[in-house]
Amino acid sequence: MQNKYLFLILASGVVNDQGFWLIGVKNSDSIILDDKSLLECHRKELIGVESAKDILNAINLNLDNLMSDLKKKKIPLDAPPKGISFNIPLNTLENIFDFWLDKYKDKQAWETCFGLLKIRRRVSLTNLINSESIKGDSKKWALEIEELHTYKPNLIKNDNSIDPMWK
Repeated sequence: MQNKYLFLILASGVVNDQGFWLIGVKNSDSIILDDKSLLECHRKELIGVESAKDILNAINLNLDNLMSDLKKKKIPLDAPPKGISFNIPLNTLENIFDFWLDKYKDKQAWETCFGLLKIRRRVSLTNLINSESIKGDSKKWALEIEELHTYKPNLIKNDNSIDPMWK
């Protein structure tokens, strides 16, 4: 019998002394615990297989949009050995994870927000918001989705940096 549930996780990890974030799905707690590259699990939600796949798809699309925006602005990010660059702060990833997990609970909100996210892939939602093209809940959610795309790294170099704790 196939497992009807998956763990949707947000975890930090390290490979070859380089940190990374991982957002993904795992079949069981033991698989998460047995993964020696993972250091800490920041979010872990047990949900249905289809739900986990849908939410992970939205999170990945949101992250692709964010990374694309940063690339267009020529903002460098470290290329991790796997997963997501450690340059993206945990609170940004938690906000994205929590937003999509929460929206999935309401089918209408989910469909509207996911549609807005797909539009956001091509154009900023700010113009639609400012032009009054969208109203009501859609406008509120468009503002929230835009907020999920606003991360800007601190580009000031600190020469007194501290080595990561895993070295």
